Amino acid sequence: MAQKLKIIPLGGLNEIGKNFTVYEFDKEIIIVDVGLAFPGDEMFGIDLVIPDFSYVIQHKQKVKGIFITHGHEDHIGAIPYLMRDIDAPIYCTSLTAGLIELKLAEHKMLSRVKVNRVSPGERVTTDRFSVEFIHVNHSIVDAVAFAITTPCGVVLHTGDFKIDSTPVDGRMIDLARIGELGNEGITLMLSDSTNVERPGISMSESMVGHSLNAIFSGSDKRIIVASFASNVHRIQQVINAAVANGRKIAVSGRSMENIMNLGLELGYIKIPEGSLIDINDIGRYQRKKVCIVTTGSQGEPMSALSRMAFATHKQVSISSGDLVIISASPIPGNENAVYGLVNELYRLGAEVVYERLAEVHVSGHACREELKLLLSLARPKNFMPIHGEYRHLASHANLAKDCGVQNVFIGEVGRILEISKEGVVRLGGTVQSGSVMVDGLGVGDVSSVVLRDRKLLSEDGLIIVGLTLDEQNGNILAGPDIITRGFIYAKEADNLTTQMKELAIRSVERAMAGGRCDWNTVKAEIRSELSGLVYKQTKRSPMILPVIMEV
Repeated sequence: MAQKLKIIPLGGLNEIGKNFTVYEFDKEIIIVDVGLAFPGDEMFGIDLVIPDFSYVIQHKQKVKGIFITHGHEDHIGAIPYLMRDIDAPIYCTSLTAGLIELKLAEHKMLSRVKVNRVSPGERVTTDRFSVEFIHVNHSIVDAVAFAITTPCGVVLHTGDFKIDSTPVDGRMIDLARIGELGNEGITLMLSDSTNVERPGISMSESMVGHSLNAIFSGSDKRIIVASFASNVHRIQQVINAAVANGRKIAVSGRSMENIMNLGLELGYIKIPEGSLIDINDIGRYQRKKVCIVTTGSQGEPMSALSRMAFATHKQVSISSGDLVIISASPIPGNENAVYGLVNELYRLGAEVVYERLAEVHVSGHACREELKLLLSLARPKNFMPIHGEYRHLASHANLAKDCGVQNVFIGEVGRILEISKEGVVRLGGTVQSGSVMVDGLGVGDVSSVVLRDRKLLSEDGLIIVGLTLDEQNGNILAGPDIITRGFIYAKEADNLTTQMKELAIRSVERAMAGGRCDWNTVKAEIRSELSGLVYKQTKRSPMILPVIMEV
């Protein structure tokens, strides 16, 4: 059988986040991005969601390299979990490498994982693959696309990108190289679909700098700016606006401090000497001479800005003398948390500026006209949209057809896209895939049954029925005691509690009527009878947990 290139998305399709793509040919596998997703509202108690790595782990001897497009959590967040089972080098740009190393250090894995720094324009080659790093613009520095040369042709994997003609660092996306690859022939293109529904082009990051400078110059209040810690260019523009208006800069939030140190070390962040002060020293300066750069733009409960707003931050308390700038837009699902935080800041008397009021945030993802331009330059023979929910993928697929791409494929997580050496592309079979939930130190040990129970507990509460039975004859020696949590307190429903106790006694007697039976049967009888009673009187379905002690 002729060998084929297999491209297997294990995340990032029909969802936002969890980006993970496998490229396999013969006895080699390379991986592009190892991201996580954040839990939805229905995932009670879950911290993170990562891809199902089963297929890769089954073929771990084939894995020759892991290639990362940029340092956002939805592209690097699952690396520590993958590297528990995989021994392969990681290849990425400098800032991305620094962020990965911080993450590996937190998991005490840094010493055994090799992270290689690669510059845009350079290549990494294995026996079957050659991966070229191509500079792109995004909301984090050092983002790249990959031109992956395989025995079955060249695949362009864009990662997240935008086309910024006036980037903060002056380094525009390398459209020239993408055009060259288009002239040479691109067999398949995989491209970011996040903003495909937005018309026009995305605003330049430098526009935020103009807005920030105008706000800073017109305010005599202490200014607190919350942004994504990873957006180094945004942080630099805040610094520029603060310095230009005679303000000292203090940093709050662990991730912001880490990024600031890493950015200074790599030269991506520049602060004039004497402008950076310790957060503990802000009281030595007039409020109008201070700017605090912090985390918390998504309303995270334990973030620095949230702690400031709810009076649990050790150094900073919000008051009417503050201007708070939230330089980010809410990630889908975070809207309530963000606007709840905004409400609290207003309640404290602060002036608040956020995306709806001023141009203090721009997207890092390409809009429709930018996506069209890249398709026109690359001119791929085949196209598969990635990074988006189904509506994004379908819209991007139609856009590609409008740009003249003949063969367009909408993939699914776990579905194989095959390319033959003759350049024939088709959707093939599937591999094991899905989502693995991380809860504390547990990885994958929270099943759908556990989530169902948590959902039930959150909605209708819990009733515990405690009994002590004689081990020999099953007679009730003590109880039943009724304990409720999240349902109604027993004292508030004496009549219902009395009925539950009486019914529990009858249930035990009925279960034991035919002679001694096992306690599981007794519990099932109690649970069944009490469920009917409670629903009839309250129209609620709490979890009922009989607890039997034997004496």
